Amino acid sequence: QVQLVESGGGLVQPGGSLRLSCAASGSIASINAMGWYRQAPGKERELVADITSAGNRNYGDSVKGRFTISRDNAKNTVYLQMNSLKPEDTAVYYCKALIRSYSGAYYLNYWGQGTQVTVSS
Repeated sequence: QVQLVESGGGLVQPGGSLRLSCAASGSIASINAMGWYRQAPGKERELVADITSAGNRNYGDSVKGRFTISRDNAKNTVYLQMNSLKPEDTAVYYCKALIRSYSGAYYLNYWGQGTQVTVSS
């Protein structure tokens, strides 16, 4: 019923920028927090940034000052603007949203399929 669809990943040179988008669709009753996580091979999945429905933001230490998370509640979409990209940012980026569907009794975390971001010269 609920699906998160991501876009915007790709290959970029160090110092470049990318913008990721993630749109939630389906039988959505409400969305609480939305966020971005990333995972490199052999490493734990880590928080990049998240944002509450009220607009409160939280960032991982490694991306503070470079990345900006935002959301459009009317479109059920969360964005991640990534500037000053570094090779260390290379990972699969996953969209996450805490969503209650019309058929569900609880809020559940839903995940996107992941999009590859590669920062390399």
